[in-house]
Amino acid sequence: MNTAPLTVTQSVQLELIDPSGAVTPIDAELHYDPRDPYAVTAVFMTGPNAVTWTFGRDLLSSGLFEPSGDGDVHVWPCLDSDGHAVVIIELCSPDGEALVQARTGDLSTFVERMTKAVVPGTESEFLDMDATLAAIFTAEAA
Repeated sequence: MNTAPLTVTQSVQLELIDPSGAVTPIDAELHYDPRDPYAVTAVFMTGPNAVTWTFGRDLLSSGLFEPSGDGDVHVWPCLDSDGHAVVIIELCSPDGEALVQARTGDLSTFVERMTKAVVPGTESEFLDMDATLAAIFTAEAA
């Protein structure tokens, strides 16, 4: 196992798109922790409580260029109403759905920093299998 590089964190301004198409600005932070090398975490600041989603880093990376995702998270490139490049992130859960858009440049910067921290294809070198298995067994016992 390699020594893990530093965590990558970036604040981003998103726009929450409601069913009518109206947008509401929302602050968020993207996190990449090489100790969990296959995942990205998005923390949406929604007032006093934050909403956290974790999904595959490859989903975010590929979603910059083409529609990506199966299941609860979908990511795809698009143009906003002013013709600017954006990336749409659709989040689905039993509690509801959210559609947000981010500037492509902001997400590209984050993805670039993330892939410099851990080069795609080398993620398994950063896994601590003993810690991962211990966490699984602890969760199952709870």
